[in-house]
Amino acid sequence: MLTGYCAAGTQDPLIRMSKDRIAIIGIGCRFPGGINHPDALWKLLVEGREAVRDVPPDRWNVERFYDAEPGIAGKSIARRGGFVDGIEQFDRHFFSISAREAPYVDPQHRLLLETAWEAIEDAGIVLDFEKGTELGVFVGISHNDYQVIQGTPWDSQGISPHSPTGSAHSIAANRISYCLNLRGPSVAMDTACSSALTAVYAACEHIRTGRGDMALAGAVTVMITHGGFIGFSQASMLSPDGKCKAFDALADGFVRGEGAGVLLLKRLSQAIADGDPVRIRVGGQTYNVPGGSALEVPCAIRAVVQE
Repeated sequence: MLTGYCAAGTQDPLIRMSKDRIAIIGIGCRFPGGINHPDALWKLLVEGREAVRDVPPDRWNVERFYDAEPGIAGKSIARRGGFVDGIEQFDRHFFSISAREAPYVDPQHRLLLETAWEAIEDAGIVLDFEKGTELGVFVGISHNDYQVIQGTPWDSQGISPHSPTGSAHSIAANRISYCLNLRGPSVAMDTACSSALTAVYAACEHIRTGRGDMALAGAVTVMITHGGFIGFSQASMLSPDGKCKAFDALADGFVRGEGAGVLLLKRLSQAIADGDPVRIRVGGQTYNVPGGSALEVPCAIRAVVQE
C-alpha cells in the first residue's frame, strides 16, 4: 500500500518522485521559417519575424482552390500558412529504411524520426542499439493527408504493402522505438490542437510515477492536401489575410501551420546528478475536457526557463 511516509519517518520514495520536477534536456525541431534548431526558433521569436507565407506550389495549386468570397463550395478563403521546407528530403540510410519502403513513409513519421534523434543527440545521451534503451515515446499526431493521396475509392493502384504502416498514427511512435531500439512505452495520441501538450503531459506522468527515468515527447503535423483549408474555410474558421490577431477585436480566424518538435524529458534531480544539460524545468501540468466541447482535450503545461 502506498503511504506518505515510511516507518522510519522518511518520505516514501514514490511520493518524493511524484513531487520532483521534470527537466527538458534535449530538443529537436522543424518549424516554418527554416527553423531546424531551438536557437533558430528563439532568434525568430526575439526578432519578431513572420514565418507565414503563401501555400508553396509543391503542396497544391493555391489559385485553383482559393476564392476571397466566403462560402464558395470547394474553395478556401485563405492562401497563407506556416509551411516547413524540404519535407520530401529524408536520409533513409541513417534510419535503415529500405528504398522500397521509404516513399510510403509519411513525412510526419520522417520528421518525428529526425527530431527525436536530434533531441537525443542534443542531450548527449548515448543509446544502446544492441541491448536497447529504456526510453518511452509519446507522440501527438492527428493528420493523415499522406495516406489519402496514395489511393481513392476509384483507384487503389498507389497502395503498397508499406502503405498501412507508412501512415498509421500508432506507427508514428512505434517507428521511433523500432529504429532506435527503445524499450519503453510507445504511444501515439490525438487530441486535435492539444496533441503536443497531451503527449508532454503523458510523458511527464510516466516519469513522475516512477515507470521510467526518461521519455521522448513531441508532436508533428504536415499539410499535404488542400482539404483542411477548404473545410475550415467553409466553417469560417480561417483568417483570410493569414494573421491570427489573437485577443484582438479584429480577430477573424486562425492560421494553419505545420511542424515537428520532440523533447527529451528526465527527472530534474536525476538530470542534475548525471550532469545533463537542463534546458527548461517543467513545474507542473494538468489536462481536462471542458464538458460542452468534446473536440479536444485542453492541456496546461507550466514550464520554467532554466537560465
